[in-house]
Amino acid sequence: MGIMGDILYVTADGGRDGVIVSAISRKANLSYYAVLDKCEKLVEAGLVESVKNDRNRVFLITEKGLQFFQEFKRFQGLVENMNLRY
Repeated sequence: MGIMGDILYVTADGGRDGVIVSAISRKANLSYYAVLDKCEKLVEAGLVESVKNDRNRVFLITEKGLQFFQEFKRFQGLVENMNLRY
């Protein structure tokens, strides 16, 4: 869940232009292939959208993804306040 949250954070931060896999990999501190795998799962869930631009494949967070990410951040805060690990 933490990895998915990191990817959603980076894609949300990318705005309307989206984010390429290598940028997500750097910002989320994950391997290129791990990011690609997780992004595909997020696309299947409807939380992220994959778009091919002139040179690259970019990922954009969807409205559903934004809502999920906001709820996830609330959940993270609750867990941290209770001193639990997830």
